[in-house]
Amino acid sequence: MPAEIDERITKCQKILDGDPNSQIFAALAEAYRKKGDLEKAFRICQNGLKINPTYGSAHVVMAKINLDRGLYDWAEAEAGKAAEIDGWTRATELLLAEIHIYKGEFSPAIRLLKRLHAGDPGNSQITKLLDIARQLPLQQAQVMGEVTVAEKPGAMEPVGPDQQVESVIPPAAPSVFQILEQSITIRGIDGALFVNCEGLVVESQWTMQMDANACGAIVGDIGEMLNRELVRSCFGGVHTILIETGDLTFYVVRGTEGMFLFVANTSTNLGALRMKLEGLLSKHLQQGTEG
Repeated sequence: MPAEIDERITKCQKILDGDPNSQIFAALAEAYRKKGDLEKAFRICQNGLKINPTYGSAHVVMAKINLDRGLYDWAEAEAGKAAEIDGWTRATELLLAEIHIYKGEFSPAIRLLKRLHAGDPGNSQITKLLDIARQLPLQQAQVMGEVTVAEKPGAMEPVGPDQQVESVIPPAAPSVFQILEQSITIRGIDGALFVNCEGLVVESQWTMQMDANACGAIVGDIGEMLNRELVRSCFGGVHTILIETGDLTFYVVRGTEGMFLFVANTSTNLGALRMKLEGLLSKHLQQGTEG
């Protein structure tokens, strides 16, 4: 199998080198995904989708890549985009059911899989996923039943040596790199940077012609200047900066350790863009505030 994948990668890459606009990028990204190189698979698929945004099969591949990377919400969004383009197919619905399972959304997964099973009872993959979706919540309930949990805050009994106490660990906030990776999957965003307090680019997802380091330094200077002047004028610190030009929109969000810069093109709905970015950044910024 590894030899077959390598051979497929070589063939697909040769075609893509000859025609950068070819839709073969999706097959190439899928081959890298199967090989386990998710970073390369993501970049190839992402670049290809910028040229072929209405290629439904590529959105399916991107959904699988994001599923493997543990980015379940983005995997679901890509599956939805594939369905918008090509309609819901059995393969896309099966992928969506798998995403639901990974997200712990067992009820919608079971409903979807039962419908698919009724139409194709001999499909072993559907049967296997349906069994998993039914068994996992039972296993989780069994584990939870064996764990001792205090009923009220402050009313916890002393823990004996043979007792277990549930440790509730909130999900980790996305890293700066994950935020940048996810942001450029938003329609209209062409580049994203994270600039530290000294104006140096720490992380980037940048395919634009303008120099990323120069852009980061300029925006960093603008942010620091505005922050100084507004604090001096008692207006409070700067949180976001919006710069609109003829062709591009620059959206800057300040954090505790630096600034995120997102560059969007004219096809972007500014209101929708801000809502998506604020949702993406909320956990990261909240963690920085609490830390």
